[in-house]
Amino acid sequence: MTELVLRASGEVSTDRHDPRTDWPEWAQWLRAHLAGIYGDDHPLTTLACAWVAAKQSVKTREARAKGFVRWEAYVRSTGSDVLQVRRPLAEAYARHLEQTLVTRGKNKGKPLSPATREHLLGIGSGFYIYAMANDAAERNPFDGVERPAVDHDESPTEGLDPEHTEALLATAKKRTARAYAIVLFLYLLFPRIAEMLGLDVEDIRYVQGHYTVPLTRKGGKKQRVPLPAALLDAILRMLEGRTTGPLFMTRTGRRMGESEVWKLLRSLARVAGIPQADSIKPHAVRHTGITDSLDNGAPLQDVQDAAGHKDPRTTQKYNRRRRQLDKHPAHLLARTITLPEEPDEPAEGAPLAGIRIPAQNSGLPVAADT
Repeated sequence: MTELVLRASGEVSTDRHDPRTDWPEWAQWLRAHLAGIYGDDHPLTTLACAWVAAKQSVKTREARAKGFVRWEAYVRSTGSDVLQVRRPLAEAYARHLEQTLVTRGKNKGKPLSPATREHLLGIGSGFYIYAMANDAAERNPFDGVERPAVDHDESPTEGLDPEHTEALLATAKKRTARAYAIVLFLYLLFPRIAEMLGLDVEDIRYVQGHYTVPLTRKGGKKQRVPLPAALLDAILRMLEGRTTGPLFMTRTGRRMGESEVWKLLRSLARVAGIPQADSIKPHAVRHTGITDSLDNGAPLQDVQDAAGHKDPRTTQKYNRRRRQLDKHPAHLLARTITLPEEPDEPAEGAPLAGIRIPAQNSGLPVAADT
């Protein structure tokens, strides 16, 4: 047994660990940015980076870091102190966002969407809630600031029609085994792109009669999902006997990145003749898989669980077809009505006397929806 020897008091190490070195990537990114403005030891640098590091989701950390940089730059341009601002400046920032234009992507030159502006105002408010909880700020200047009206029951993502989905899958299958496996994976399991690209071949396990993979959901939670036979076959064809390394790998042997999947999808969509080929993204295929699953009768709670949504309303907003007129419950309800038959001719003075509803194929003009 090894004997435990205590150091003499004079031999105790004076080295101190800097906890900031434990911050994750986006917190370190923000630290480098703010340190160049305020210095590495400034209270704002430490506070903002700790706030970013507090979230487990990489996407959330990225959104917080980038959103804070935008707010801090605006405050600094007015000569104000981020930790001392009041509501009038936050109100001015909201007006500033209304006049800000998108600088890249398909919407370049257009105003920021209401959803983006609401998101940025929420990031600002979230920072001050954290600052107040740590006695670094006296107030939240975003309290009471009116946010844009956003319909949270609608998703801005443009999904695919069934014929376009079929064309995309057919084109991918002709292209390469990897292209087909990627598109089929996105469509059948509707993962977030980071969840899919983070998988390794070794993650495939046989569990309860199914081959499965673990998707790392928001917050870091692992959820095993089954690989349907068609998808498993596509993956095995793609791997060609490979048993280690990233599940989705580039030709040079490294893990595929999100931008590479975006480029692949757009290339496939152009060949497939899909109208939104220049703007399609992995989330659109996820969106389509959720929509089609609900449209095919899959229970909402099952689709919600498969999509990794905490709230069923989030799942429902992906369902592009939920408001189709021919699916309105009024049709089913109307079938339950049983009333005595009316005479062929309406009684004299009846409210609808003389009015006839034209048949669908009567050739008469039908007013368009307004």
